[in-house]
Amino acid sequence: MRFKKIYLEITNNCNLNCSFCIHNTRPKKFMSMEEFKTILTKIKPYTKYLYFHILGEPLLHPQINEFIDLASKDFSINITTNGYFLSKIVNNKNIRQINISLQSYDKHLPLEEYLNNIIINANKLHHNNTIINYRLWALNDTLKAQMKDILLKHYTFTEKGIYLSEETMFIWPSLSNTYSNPNGTCKGLITHMGILVDGTIIPCCLDSNGLINLGNIFKDNLEDILNSAKVNHIIEGFKHHQKYEKLCQKCNFYDRIDKQKERDYYG
Repeated sequence: MRFKKIYLEITNNCNLNCSFCIHNTRPKKFMSMEEFKTILTKIKPYTKYLYFHILGEPLLHPQINEFIDLASKDFSINITTNGYFLSKIVNNKNIRQINISLQSYDKHLPLEEYLNNIIINANKLHHNNTIINYRLWALNDTLKAQMKDILLKHYTFTEKGIYLSEETMFIWPSLSNTYSNPNGTCKGLITHMGILVDGTIIPCCLDSNGLINLGNIFKDNLEDILNSAKVNHIIEGFKHHQKYEKLCQKCNFYDRIDKQKERDYYG
């Protein structure tokens, strides 16, 4: 398999307007079942792990359970969600992992009520052998501590398949960023790629507005796209610690990685 995972945006609609998010500038869309089936067929030779995640809230999709059931025949399914609609997943035993972005808390519910609702539904999925990963990313210290206290009432985080993940804030890639660094690497197009809801193929899940448009999975041959001069140029740049695309230069996600780890990864 060429990729460790492929990110697939089944919708770019979202129920929230989070401050940390770069926000969607594209027409709102839900992927149709026929479009979904077409993509599954085309990406089957390239990965075993499918992630419902780029922008948008995947659990808003009206056919989310059908999508999970269909895709799980050939792929291990992973979902990143803000957690508000976990109850929409009905009796589903076909999800490998759920990442719950707790930084999406929007305060329209009391914090404990918000987390308890998530925990109840997450535990149902965990009983069906789904890995649960609670993400505390880009939160202020006070709120993070409050969330940890509530979670620790329910978990020791030593039980199998329950995790707590913390990350420092990264800079979303945008051509308007003052941050810019032409030197650096990324795993985009090396371990993963992304597909937007309209079929646009992108190098990674952070190119959420499709600025590095490599082609369209509905119109183009995927093998031709992945063997194109542009894709090879991007990959060779990353292997030699060079970001050739302007958007990549405006991203610091992998710039935060220890440089020795990068050398070990690329040999």
